[in-house]
Amino acid sequence: MAGKKKGGNTVAAVTAIAEPIAAQLGLKLWDVRFVKEGAQWYLRVFIDKEGGVSIDDCVDMSHALDKPLDEADPIEQAYCLEVSSPGTDRELSRPAHFEAYLGASIIVRLIRPLETGERELHCKLIAHDNEGFTVETDERQLFITRKETSWVRLDDSTII
Repeated sequence: MAGKKKGGNTVAAVTAIAEPIAAQLGLKLWDVRFVKEGAQWYLRVFIDKEGGVSIDDCVDMSHALDKPLDEADPIEQAYCLEVSSPGTDRELSRPAHFEAYLGASIIVRLIRPLETGERELHCKLIAHDNEGFTVETDERQLFITRKETSWVRLDDSTII
């Protein structure tokens, strides 16, 4: 796919297009990422639904997105569209993600290690706000700003 960017943020533009389409298909838009890997650009659309996402859900979303993306033309370079589930180890990146998983076990990868040398925390998410989130480990509670993290993921090792 190729197109011309009409200004504004690519992810925001695609989110605005994809959210109502996902809702029409009985899905929830989890996240949109526009990333360059090597020479190729990827538009990754992550969808979710109660009970899990099937391959048919991904195909349906991909087909439903094609024409509206071509018509809106929010991306100036060639890209590959990928639609998938966020998986059981889903990355938490938006306030709604943190809200949905309050009380859940998460893994936090820090950019810089803590004073204890820890760089990866297996902990429980107990609170969040616009700046960051509070976690609980066996030893303590910590407030971590989002800018201190490489990523935050749901700990799928605790899912039965």
